[in-house]
Amino acid sequence: MSKRSNPTIADVARLAGVSKATVSAVLNDRDTVSAATREKVLAVMRELNYRPREFARHRFRSDSERSIGFIIKEDDNPYYAELIAGARRVAEPKGYTILVASSEGSYQAEQRIIQLMTAKDVNGFIITPVIDDEADLSHIFELKRRNIPFVLLEGIRGLQANLVDIDNVRAAQAAIQYLMAQGHTHIVYFAGPRYSLHTEERLEGVRRAFSTSHRALRDEQVIYAGAHTRDGYEAARAYFAQHPSPMPTAVACYNDLVALGVLRALEELGFRVPGEVSVMGFDDLAFLHYTPWSLSTVRVPKEKMGEKAAEILIKHIEAGKPVPIEKVHLEFELVVGATTRALQETSVD
Repeated sequence: MSKRSNPTIADVARLAGVSKATVSAVLNDRDTVSAATREKVLAVMRELNYRPREFARHRFRSDSERSIGFIIKEDDNPYYAELIAGARRVAEPKGYTILVASSEGSYQAEQRIIQLMTAKDVNGFIITPVIDDEADLSHIFELKRRNIPFVLLEGIRGLQANLVDIDNVRAAQAAIQYLMAQGHTHIVYFAGPRYSLHTEERLEGVRRAFSTSHRALRDEQVIYAGAHTRDGYEAARAYFAQHPSPMPTAVACYNDLVALGVLRALEELGFRVPGEVSVMGFDDLAFLHYTPWSLSTVRVPKEKMGEKAAEILIKHIEAGKPVPIEKVHLEFELVVGATTRALQETSVD
């Protein structure tokens, strides 16, 4: 086939060795296509820089049909619901529809979602990227190369891009310093997923809190748990079942979901919170306000982050040309709940 500026669905089908109906099924993300066939069709679309004509017509027919792809990592994580609510509050009055898709923690799914949404001519993306030891992030670097506007809600090493976040280092440092000010010296930190920049930044904040108080953070005080309730539960069950010495008086967690799992494990193991162990979360998820635990945590302004991400993205979309990137760090707040307490000071003669 000779190179053409406007390849058709028939061209894609012929090069991929499939029917036009199969290409259409891939474009509409139907589950009737095998993973191998889907990847073959997407590879041909990338090679041809194929953009469906029907979507191109929609793009120019009406400004009211503009859209933003919002890619999250988990459908069932309430953290993302608050981000999306904020983005919608800004985007919808300006005529943009927010299209939400979840990668479910798979960078391959994230690649496929971006490919499909780009083919459907979304105007830009807000992305919570999948970052792990195997993740291939070339699809996000490709967005930048093609000048497709996007905003990240977690940074990617080596990529200068629009970013909305909090200062995770300062926030984690503040949480640990609060525990220390309450008399806690035996503190354990349940860290997030390895290779995540948020994990790295929050762990750096923990280290700084120990360093500024002239205390050593030992390797055994850092447990890589993960980001989910089950991760916190299993890590806490394993850790406290060993009866570590000295027994920690406080556990600080990567996020509120991990803290929720820790609380459940401590309850099952017979530890009183905060009587024997204080627990500190991170995020301030709204649904936890209605649980038996009033969690001490770091409040992340999630809806404001969504609002700001949408503002920046729409500015870049409507500029119609590359403009300087924006990196915004919103303010966090320490929330003192009922899962932490001050230790009684013991006088030393």
